[in-house]
Amino acid sequence: MLLKKILPALAACFVLIAAFGQPAKVAEYVNNHKEIAIKEMQRTGVPASITLAQGILESGSGESDLAKRSNNHFGIKCKPEWTGGRVYHDDDEKGECFRSYTSVEQSYSDHSDFLKSRAHYASLFKLDPTDYEGWAHGLKKAGYATTPTYAQQLINLIQKYDLHQYTLIALERSKEKTNEIFTYAKSEEKKEVPTNAEPVVTDTIKEEENIIAIGTVTQEGVKDEVIEEQPVARIIPAVQVYNAGAYPSGAFTINSTKVIFAKEGTSLLAVANNYGISYKKLLEFNELEDATDILGYDQLVFLAKKQKKGAKDLHIVQANETLQVIAQKEGIQLEALLEFNRIPKGRQPLAGEKIYLRANSPVTPKLVEAQAKN
Repeated sequence: MLLKKILPALAACFVLIAAFGQPAKVAEYVNNHKEIAIKEMQRTGVPASITLAQGILESGSGESDLAKRSNNHFGIKCKPEWTGGRVYHDDDEKGECFRSYTSVEQSYSDHSDFLKSRAHYASLFKLDPTDYEGWAHGLKKAGYATTPTYAQQLINLIQKYDLHQYTLIALERSKEKTNEIFTYAKSEEKKEVPTNAEPVVTDTIKEEENIIAIGTVTQEGVKDEVIEEQPVARIIPAVQVYNAGAYPSGAFTINSTKVIFAKEGTSLLAVANNYGISYKKLLEFNELEDATDILGYDQLVFLAKKQKKGAKDLHIVQANETLQVIAQKEGIQLEALLEFNRIPKGRQPLAGEKIYLRANSPVTPKLVEAQAKN
């Protein structure tokens, strides 16, 4: 009986020893997977050096039975929330459930999401990504592995195979991408704006401007018509239009729909996992097409699909409120809001305008054009 328990453990050890005893095998593994690790770092912030070191260690450079049978390169077990493929493998106990993936890329992606979505790994993301020693010890402390020397094994692999260079490559690529976006944005700022253009709403706080005239089209052509002076709606980050003190902690409801008030720095992936919702669905519920995982400011996050009608008839637009913010505050689908009020996409209502939440508006509210985000 004792021999039966020892043999699987010895077999696993032999696989790891064989993998580590062949530098060429490790080098081949790194060469095959470095780009995936770099992309995952750019996507989630998990250092590429740590990802590669864990992949080498946990999969025996891709030679372990678990890696070959199920593409599981990080020894991640099923856990209650896992709904994907499963494979059973002897580990700490006999016949434990491990996650099975359709590709190595999926294993790498799930590894990043696994670390990003669990609270006990949250402190790691506060470390400098170049601090691989801090990450290695943090993973061991958080319970990723039970092996006493786990952290040192990761550090040794990073140093022996110069895995730190891939973290630096990821950082450099991210920097280049940011510079490209910044350069593009600066070149857009230099474009001349036609003198008869409508006021543009920007994402940053600007001095109040007044609308002096708006061109109106008649059968006789374009005619400048003076309208009473109104301040142009200034759209600023949503953190300044939500009153955090107005919302309770934990889940509550707005317009009969479950929602939470999430703080700046919250991971949307973690929210999805905590409430048993797919990440994709969470984005759909909140009409976030290009959302990043980490929230940049406090905001309402719905945990179910919002209603097509509001709980009340009207909403009076407050200073700096966008239609997206109004849709969240009232728990109503943005598409319905646009339809009720005959508002085309890319336009925003002025402060003080009435937004209808349950029926068609008798008139279209006064609008300004919102600047498209690059």
